[in-house]
Amino acid sequence: STIQMVVALKPLHEKYKIKRVVVSTYQSVTGTGVKAVEQLFNERKGIDGPKAYPYTIDLNVIPQIDVFTENGYTKEEMKMILETKKIMGDDSIQVTATTVRIPVMGGHSESVNIEFANDFDLAELRELLSNAPGVVVTDDIANLKYPMPLDAHDKDEVFVGRIRRDETQPNTLNCWIVSDNLRKGAATNAIQIAEYLAAKNLIGQAVEA
Repeated sequence: STIQMVVALKPLHEKYKIKRVVVSTYQSVTGTGVKAVEQLFNERKGIDGPKAYPYTIDLNVIPQIDVFTENGYTKEEMKMILETKKIMGDDSIQVTATTVRIPVMGGHSESVNIEFANDFDLAELRELLSNAPGVVVTDDIANLKYPMPLDAHDKDEVFVGRIRRDETQPNTLNCWIVSDNLRKGAATNAIQIAEYLAAKNLIGQAVEA
């Protein structure tokens, strides 16, 4: 969930400098594993079986991913907060997250509110995202085109849509980010990292570290 968001945020941070991110995630049961997938399909068939979650997941939404910590956030939420700062290489970015499990197979979706230090031109920002490596902008509301988990299934790219200004405060953007978590968060991401290290001649250094 963090990786797909950062892929979209990184070029925006480099251009406009991000001050704060508010993210709510809607994460596929595939993020939990096979047991969760089996629970979902069993519930849809009316079959009683092993449970990955403490509650029914079919036709339901569970506002908890991983265990709760002392501050009231879950471990998944704290991971997003800390990893975003780390991957972006900027501890000054303020991040708050709410992570939610939904009965979907295709991938993870995120509603993201981003406050920048500098103002932005919306057309320029769209162009920036369109040209960013690994990002596909799907944002044609006149024709009801926006990213959905079904569209992202089995694809490597991060899909961004519903791009619009937050009209309640300056220099702030709302967007919707979708990616196949089994591709972007797992195998594909590992391959891309390896390719990056090789291109930068860092493979040996990474192994030694």
